[in-house]
Amino acid sequence: MSADPVETAWEGRFIAVKKRGKWEYVSRTRDIQAAVILAIDDGHVILVEQFRVPLNRLCLELPAGLVGDEDESESIETSAARELEEETGYRPAQVESLGQFQSSPGLVSEGFTLVRATGLERVSEGGGTTDENIVVHRVALSDLPAFVAGKRAEGMAIDVKMLLLLSPSLLG
Repeated sequence: MSADPVETAWEGRFIAVKKRGKWEYVSRTRDIQAAVILAIDDGHVILVEQFRVPLNRLCLELPAGLVGDEDESESIETSAARELEEETGYRPAQVESLGQFQSSPGLVSEGFTLVRATGLERVSEGGGTTDENIVVHRVALSDLPAFVAGKRAEGMAIDVKMLLLLSPSLLG
């Protein structure tokens, strides 16, 4: 572990650029974490696609959201359930933490908690908040590799967390 102090080179509303020794990285302000939601419903997975400004294109992802961005006392499970319903229209009966993971440890300090949402009930169309324009997909797990390949062929970015679901087809 580095004994060098952390310096903040720049800080905006949501992110900060920091430096420790020679290493530069990005962190979220207020130390907010994210929840990524693995929502499986009767052999189907719930996915979202949305425009991501840093990529300047659509991205296919597992549903996700920030923990405590609206209510700092909100638990990871409560935040995940709220985000799942907001983004996809599915309300889970149960949300279970599967552990914390780091998304890109060489560039960002942000981590996320992977949760599994079960007992899904469709209560709305989803789509996120007014500026998110999220498209919801319910894809059979057996069709997932072909579905992802089709989206990639359309020019869509594929979030690295999709490897969780694609690994059986990638391993041969």
